[in-house]
Amino acid sequence: LGFKQKQGYVVYRIRVRRGGRKRPVPKGKVTGKPKYQGINKLKYQRSLRTVAEERCGKKMPELRVLNSYWVGQDSTYKFFEVILVDPNHTTIRRDARINWICQPAMKHREIRGLTSAGKKHRGLRRKGHMDNKNRPSRKANWKRRNHVVLHRYRQIPPPKILDTSKYQ
Repeated sequence: LGFKQKQGYVVYRIRVRRGGRKRPVPKGKVTGKPKYQGINKLKYQRSLRTVAEERCGKKMPELRVLNSYWVGQDSTYKFFEVILVDPNHTTIRRDARINWICQPAMKHREIRGLTSAGKKHRGLRRKGHMDNKNRPSRKANWKRRNHVVLHRYRQIPPPKILDTSKYQ
């Protein structure tokens, strides 16, 4: 998971309420077609583990989310432990194995689906011919296949003639 027993690493235990997602509409009335009139039996697209990572990242914006794992559950909650790293700590910045997380591009990895749980949700655990439409992301793949690229006609400019009269 990437955790080391050294300075700069923090582990937070967080609980997330179990269950599906209820559609937030007033009095249970959905205006639209009957297909979209479900209220109760809807499921959230991402896992509760990614929700736990995101909540930790929002509470501690100065720390970077490295990974997370399931700890336990009861009838109401699921409990996860989220590993966070302090990018400003000297020990982290000097460690060649983990100082990649100090780069500015690693801010809020959990929101962009770059942690292990986020990559699983994005379908990046599989490889090969079954995975053609998932990389680099579904949206980027769709955009590449659906927009037209036309080559520009680049006209060659005429050569510049030097005016030698001012040098005489």
